[in-house]
Amino acid sequence: MRIGIISDTHTKVKMAKEALSQLIEDGAEFIIHAGDIVEVEILEMLKNCGLRYVAVYGNNDAHLAHYHGKYNLVQEPHYFKLANSKFKLMHMPYYMAPDADIVIFGHTHIFESDFKNSTLFLNPGEACARNKSVSEFAMLEVTDAKYEVTYYTKEKKETTIKHQKFSYERIKS
Repeated sequence: MRIGIISDTHTKVKMAKEALSQLIEDGAEFIIHAGDIVEVEILEMLKNCGLRYVAVYGNNDAHLAHYHGKYNLVQEPHYFKLANSKFKLMHMPYYMAPDADIVIFGHTHIFESDFKNSTLFLNPGEACARNKSVSEFAMLEVTDAKYEVTYYTKEKKETTIKHQKFSYERIKS
């Protein structure tokens, strides 16, 4: 299963749309937003993208609480099953215990893909290109044998999206 992951979109609706479009074009079957959504328009894009999705509240999303019933918004940490894997989703990296197969987080605005003690820790970086001139997002492909992470980057003034792959052999318990 291919899972598109974005985080920290903040007010950058156009950049969020570009990231979401690229993930869908590349075969995403599910979308995860790891918080700091900020704009209702981004929630609308997620809802109307044609895929199932989940979005976690970030530290800049309190104003979105009254939309809770309209969108698939969850509080952190949020545990769920997908692709025969247990996920833990959060924005703030406070719950980093390896108590799931895959831990998705945001907030730091820094891409991270790390496989420790049979758990994949993944932060897609910042889609908003606020702290640097690069918009970042990720695709996670989950198979029975491995996790493959594709890290996407797009310079603000460029049209080309670059990508880098990371692969981890799944350890079956």
